[in-house]
Amino acid sequence: MSAKKIDQIATAQRAELYYESHPGSPSAVRAPKLFVRSGVWIALLGRSVRDGIAGFGPTIETALRAFDAQYLQALRPPVEGSTVDRAA
Repeated sequence: MSAKKIDQIATAQRAELYYESHPGSPSAVRAPKLFVRSGVWIALLGRSVRDGIAGFGPTIETALRAFDAQYLQALRPPVEGSTVDRAA
């Protein structure tokens, strides 16, 4: 078995442990793609970081946690009228 295949299995196992610990989380439900670039783990849902939802971190778990936060942030409606009407 190649080192790359062993790394893929280890990544899947760590992600599965996270999903089992956080069964209702966006990452557990949506299972984003996990990969590492320049020592940073990326959890990505979508075609690219620019067009999708992504979480970044030094470990798989922190990337998944960041993904969960970004996913939930994307679901929130934008805050309207951040200025206060002072005409009164």
